[in-house]
Amino acid sequence: MRFLVDRCAGRKLAEWLRLAGHDVLDAREIAPDPGDAALLAMAAGQRRIVITIDTDFGTLVHLGGAAHAGLIRLPDVPARRRIALMEQLLSRYPEAELTGSIVTIRGNRIRLSRPAQ
Repeated sequence: MRFLVDRCAGRKLAEWLRLAGHDVLDAREIAPDPGDAALLAMAAGQRRIVITIDTDFGTLVHLGGAAHAGLIRLPDVPARRRIALMEQLLSRYPEAELTGSIVTIRGNRIRLSRPAQ
């Protein structure tokens, strides 16, 4: 899968995803920081699912109608826990279900909202 990992989601998560064989763009590699709207547009243009802890991306999508290729919002927990949650998510949902969807993880609950067909 193709991901853009937001700065707040962490370098360790980006590295883990790469080691798992995914195509990952770490927002830390983009300097200077272009801001959330530009990152979301970049990810949409490159068909990358954004992984973040930040709620601003959800606001851009839900209230602003911003285009996206998918959004995964993880809880603000230690890096090991974020990696475990991503591992659980990726084992449970195929790429076709995650692409274009908005995923919110709270505790051990995963909420997946898919776009209307």
